[in-house]
Amino acid sequence: MTDKNNKFETDAIRTQFSTSAAKEHSVPLYLSSSFIYDDAERMRAAFAAENNDFIYSRFSNPNSNELVNKMCKLEGAEAGYATASGMAAVFSSFAALCNSGDEILACRSVFGSTHTVFTKILPRWNIETRYADIDDLASWDKLVTEKTKLLYLETPTNPGVEVVDLKFAYNFCKRHDLIFVVDNCFATPYLQKPIRFGADLVIHSGTKWIDGQGRVVGGIIVGRQNLIDDIYAFCRSTGPAISPFNAWVLSKSLETLAVRMDRHSSNALALATYLEAHPKVERVLYPFLKSHPNYAIATQQMSQGGGIISFFLKGSLHNGQQFLNAIQMCSLTANIGDSRSIVTHPASTTHAKLSIEERMAVGISDNMIRVSCGLEHIDDIIADIDQALQASSL
Repeated sequence: MTDKNNKFETDAIRTQFSTSAAKEHSVPLYLSSSFIYDDAERMRAAFAAENNDFIYSRFSNPNSNELVNKMCKLEGAEAGYATASGMAAVFSSFAALCNSGDEILACRSVFGSTHTVFTKILPRWNIETRYADIDDLASWDKLVTEKTKLLYLETPTNPGVEVVDLKFAYNFCKRHDLIFVVDNCFATPYLQKPIRFGADLVIHSGTKWIDGQGRVVGGIIVGRQNLIDDIYAFCRSTGPAISPFNAWVLSKSLETLAVRMDRHSSNALALATYLEAHPKVERVLYPFLKSHPNYAIATQQMSQGGGIISFFLKGSLHNGQQFLNAIQMCSLTANIGDSRSIVTHPASTTHAKLSIEERMAVGISDNMIRVSCGLEHIDDIIADIDQALQASSL
């Protein structure tokens, strides 16, 4: 049982689906595609949305409901819906809320697949996107037209860990009557709560820190009830629902989110501080480093800096290849938010579909390295990064 005055950690652990007749302590898996009714009237009422009975796991399921209810508590949202992936959550939000002829205003720094949705997919339905620069907030007003429907932003951004001022963004949306949508994946609800700053919707890739061990894929959208109603109606018919098993894993994983994010953040800050003084590193970006251009804003709206660091190697692309090939303990993969530390080269992987001009516009140069700090001992993480740096020539 949960209480409105509970702390984050308690809600993450104690928000559960009601127990069955077996009185289980841990919520079981509900691996059922459909559900039965005692009589015809009860069944009719379920399909007419006159009760909360389950109908079909594409619509809802005890496991996905538990995950959604938990995320709503942690984010402070009215309602939510869980999807098969983070990108399903992103696309479903746009598809449900935008009509042909609408425009989206987005921060230029977005995940590579989100950029593809903006530039390749949504234009098929005459939905266009305008990009705004994070470092030129005064220019945003000029980008709004009578067709602009919503503002979408990531903060911190991927992979440059830029931080967008949520108070400014809320006031901007209020002034222009825009739906305010925030991708809160990098921060998680433990470190940042965009709804407290006025966001209408918050989107997560549950695949990252919510899972925390690189096991399952999932996405979550939470926010205002009326907007979630539209998203639910779209998803109910189009089918991007999360599987009961993945929802069960993500809900269980949330029980340890707070302790994991504490460790991710402390490891990342320690590594960022070390790299900032390294002779083979040109520059380091981490929200809670005082050298970060958005440090003041980050410390106002985030409780810690999160688990992602981006840094720039001195030298050529060849030096970067040498560095990556010399990594021994850390993993070379494109995922983030894992218990294992991950090293990625964004320009050739996660953001490879952007043109060179598009990458450079958001600071993704060939010498950028992104590190997702895991839960290993910080001494071992630093040792592996350092030996790989030493292996790269200047």
